[in-house]
Amino acid sequence: MAHGKETPRQKMIGMMYLVLTALLALNVSTSVLDAFKIIDEGLGKTLKTIDNKNSLVYGEFEKAYAINPSKTAKWLDLANQVRKRADSLYNYIQHLKITVLQEAERGKSEAVSADSINRNKIKATTDYDTPHRIMIGNELSDKSEAVKLRKEIESYRNFLLSLVPAVNTSLRESIMKGLDTDPPNPEKKNPSPEERTWEYHKFGHSPLMGFLAIMSSQQLNVRNAESEVINFLYTAISAGEVKFNELEAVVIPNSNYIIRGNEYTADIYLAARDTTQDPVIWIAEGVKEPWVTKIDENGNPYIDKKDGVNYTKLEVAKGSGKGVFKRTGSTTGFKQWGGIIEITGPSGSAIRRPFTAEYQVAEGSVVVSPTKMNVFYLGVDNPVEISVAGVPADKISADATNGSIVPARGNFIMRPKRPGNCLVNVYAEIDGKRRVVGSKEFRVKQVPDPIATVAGKKGGVIDKNVLLAQTGVAATMPPDFDFELSYTVTEFTLLSVVQGFVKQYSSNSNRFTSEQKNLINTLSKGSPIYIQDIKAVGPDGTIRNLSTINFKLN
Repeated sequence: MAHGKETPRQKMIGMMYLVLTALLALNVSTSVLDAFKIIDEGLGKTLKTIDNKNSLVYGEFEKAYAINPSKTAKWLDLANQVRKRADSLYNYIQHLKITVLQEAERGKSEAVSADSINRNKIKATTDYDTPHRIMIGNELSDKSEAVKLRKEIESYRNFLLSLVPAVNTSLRESIMKGLDTDPPNPEKKNPSPEERTWEYHKFGHSPLMGFLAIMSSQQLNVRNAESEVINFLYTAISAGEVKFNELEAVVIPNSNYIIRGNEYTADIYLAARDTTQDPVIWIAEGVKEPWVTKIDENGNPYIDKKDGVNYTKLEVAKGSGKGVFKRTGSTTGFKQWGGIIEITGPSGSAIRRPFTAEYQVAEGSVVVSPTKMNVFYLGVDNPVEISVAGVPADKISADATNGSIVPARGNFIMRPKRPGNCLVNVYAEIDGKRRVVGSKEFRVKQVPDPIATVAGKKGGVIDKNVLLAQTGVAATMPPDFDFELSYTVTEFTLLSVVQGFVKQYSSNSNRFTSEQKNLINTLSKGSPIYIQDIKAVGPDGTIRNLSTINFKLN
């Protein structure tokens, strides 16, 4: 109500307003207020999911900067600016929420603890007057908190748009829509106050619990826009660059212990290599470290060949991205070798990494090597080849310290019991006696989590018709996992924000429910869809929690 001297008409209007507010408060049912609370809780969960996702992206920025500061610094600085602006606006909205709540509960709300709000302790849930009085006041003006908030949102929106090129129309449209401050019906004749301005539409005569849900929705929009822009900035780091952010020379031999007369083979390549260009590999044998570190004119270290060392250039099969080193073990003993692997960077300069390795040539002994990879996995049959020179296969046996190893189709199957290490002992029947002929230690690891997908996608932009045509959520093993293993999704939740409110529906299987499909059908282009709380069960009966799928409708 107005302060100071009032006319009789103003006094009458004030009294009518109080009566109307009281009547509205009496008409707010408990179910409506509970619905607002549920919506606010759902928004809070989504906010936490996006915050975790954003933290991972900022972590990737830091890793990329540690690897290549000169090419990452610009994008890291922009990302930090986005984080600072997003945090500032988010905290400002949180401050307004707490201010209104404290005012509604006479400055001593039990629901407020530091910067957080406990929804279950809010008492003035039906207060219509305080949100309107603080956010709008007697009349809407530049001093109204709602106007100040709108200007802050617009400033944040314009800052994000300044970072996105005009050609990226989809991202710019998403930012504009997520941070929209336009009136709901600007072209309507004789619109109501709620239709005439964004401020009245959001904060005009809503109960306290509804006001808090609306403000949480604004915070969600702030974080969602932040997520989209920092992901865009992160992809800009590698635009036109070599498609890996860490270089390490890797040597993988077939074995470091071979039988005289047999062949030693080792693969040499750059981890996360780019197969669109082949590396140059220089090999030197009999030298432990056949390279030297030098300093260029700019003070940067680089790898170069060592004087007095004889190098040979290793042949690299076109398109393979790796060289294969082969030597016949003609004499026994330890053999040292190494060299330099080189690839051309995007600037045209050479990127070099050194490597070194050794192997042993010995008389006949045991060779144990996993068929598919260098580790054993829990819950699957791990094929293992075991052979002993000069001993028939039917005279060879083995046991393991962590699990069981049994013969199968001419080889062996290893079934480990727990994560950690596993020592495989090999026995051979020689002269009628069972003898230990060798041992080999392996690592035992959990099978990696499957990847949740819809239409073969882990997230990103998806056509609405494509999404509606899918039956549900699938769980597939990572592409680099060589075992045939299937997981089945047992439950998931589909969530989206519709007109500032969160709508979510759960499925107790791997299929979309009719409610979920109806929700998708109502969404417009650019709307975010989150498929979360995904659980999948594997053949061993264990339940895995899978990562959230974040879609944006196209």
